[in-house]
Amino acid sequence: LLPGLNFRLPFVERVFKSISLQLRSAELEFQAITGDQANVNFNALIIYTVANSDEATVMKAAFKFVDERSFMQSLIRSIEGSIRSYVALKRQNEILALRKEIVDEVNSYIEQELQDWGFHLVALQINDISFDEAILRSMAQVVASNNMMLAAQNEAQAQFVTKTRVAEAEAQAKRLVAEAE
Repeated sequence: LLPGLNFRLPFVERVFKSISLQLRSAELEFQAITGDQANVNFNALIIYTVANSDEATVMKAAFKFVDERSFMQSLIRSIEGSIRSYVALKRQNEILALRKEIVDEVNSYIEQELQDWGFHLVALQINDISFDEAILRSMAQVVASNNMMLAAQNEAQAQFVTKTRVAEAEAQAKRLVAEAE
């Protein structure tokens, strides 16, 4: 039915299915595996709506799937699949920095699919990206070892500067002694 007052002839015309034109949302929680075999946990939110209120689009949105459950299952599996395929090409240390790129990649894939189903993707938000506890420990260990390496390099550089200045001072002292004699 179109917005406003609509009349239907009883027993001849009836409303088979109604569909809301309001925004809808769904939360997703799933796991993906990176190219270097690290498990990544995602928590995301998708916001979508019927693409527009013209009759053909509403009919497509209402009758493309048998029921709302089938639509939601297809939508969720499509988003999970597109994120998993993108993440599978990346290394674990890249994932946290690529949140926006992941969203852009999924948006480009899902938007066309939703259009075919009569819907429009309003927003996809990745709220949380986390790793398994073992991966987090190893990442912390890598950061700690990198910090120790930088500290050692700074220490070596400081010792080099100190020894250089001591050698320069000794050379200066010897010159002064030689000039004084």
